[in-house]
Amino acid sequence: MSPKLTADEVLRGARALYEARAKRVPVAPFTDADPDLGADDGYAVQRELTALLVADGDEVIGYKAGLTSAPMQQMLGVSTPDYGPVLASTVHPDGASVSRDAFIAPKVEAEIVFRLGKSLTGPGVTPARARAAVGEVMAGLEIVDSRIADWRIGLADTIADLASNGAAVLGRPLAPPPEMDFRLLGMAFSRDGELIATGAGAAALGDPAAVVAWLANVLGERGVSLEAGQLIMTGALHAAVPLVPGAVFTAEFDRLGAITLHVS
Repeated sequence: MSPKLTADEVLRGARALYEARAKRVPVAPFTDADPDLGADDGYAVQRELTALLVADGDEVIGYKAGLTSAPMQQMLGVSTPDYGPVLASTVHPDGASVSRDAFIAPKVEAEIVFRLGKSLTGPGVTPARARAAVGEVMAGLEIVDSRIADWRIGLADTIADLASNGAAVLGRPLAPPPEMDFRLLGMAFSRDGELIATGAGAAALGDPAAVVAWLANVLGERGVSLEAGQLIMTGALHAAVPLVPGAVFTAEFDRLGAITLHVS
């Protein structure tokens, strides 16, 4: 399906989100004006917004998948994940301190992150082939943020808004042994030492490797390949929680270790 939006409307939407990111002032949902906007409209705006950010000196270093859990898909009334770019400027090391004021309405979630050791070009990529392409696996904390007012997002809105990306904190990379089953990697998520959520890799589309395969195939339809060295964020393992000033968030993963984020 081709976008409903005209080229001028796509550019206006991208510039509105660009300004919202810069000024931290949200915009109304695009689907308020046209509830029939779909994924193709969102991706058209996303491509223009990404181009604006890259022109400013940022760099796309991978992709994030969103809506990989059944509850999130049900919430938006969709049956498929979405994706957006991972920008170099948004990635932080374990233990980083991130300012709450850098965002509009941030939330944080724990997930499994891969770095590809081999390129993947869809269509036709299977989870087994995606698994074989993984060079490193690591614990991740993603800050999701919405430049759409009050998180009133339809599918087109969140896609246009770079799949609601905000920032990411990455843990120590590990070359996964052949016997590691990403589905079974358990996770305990805490705020200020208090356990507030648990999850496992299977929450992400049944298998985080299946997320990589889905992403490779969807991008392949658009003439884009996943390249060796790129990061792939595979989606939340639990419901996202608000990012509150002064808090310390910790995700403890089986096999991958713990990762911590400080909020200033």
